[in-house]
Amino acid sequence: MQIPSSMILRRMFKTGLVAAVALCFIARSAEGGVDPVNKDNGVAMHGFDPVAYFVNGEPVKGNKKFAYEWMGAIWYFASMENKRLFEENPEKYSPQFGGYCAWAVSQNYTADGDPNAWKIVDGKLYVNYNKDVQKMWEQGHPGLITKGNRNWPRLIKK
Repeated sequence: MQIPSSMILRRMFKTGLVAAVALCFIARSAEGGVDPVNKDNGVAMHGFDPVAYFVNGEPVKGNKKFAYEWMGAIWYFASMENKRLFEENPEKYSPQFGGYCAWAVSQNYTADGDPNAWKIVDGKLYVNYNKDVQKMWEQGHPGLITKGNRNWPRLIKK
């Protein structure tokens, strides 16, 4: 009996995803913790405006001319008003778990967060590695948020 190619591709994808996740865990564990904010070349949220999720209800790329430094990262905003809102209350608008994948943190490791895989829960912004991981996270997010909150302090650099 021949296995359909779609099944083979699905298995390869799952195996590759598991391997990638494991490598992230090993790399982060060896470092002794991650920075409190997930950064790409010093920039948080891959340059997306964290306030826009709350104000616009969607991800919006920030602009370098509306930059603000907080928690050792540069944050970009789509407007001066969004920057002002963030400056007044960064904890309200910044993503939980420093912008790392919420599902990964719930599993006691970190992975990059994709600004396009997001959800606001109880007034807090969460991002996930990608939209497939986001679907898994959304199926059990209340319990996963609790687990993430418990794991997060042990995952960041002291």
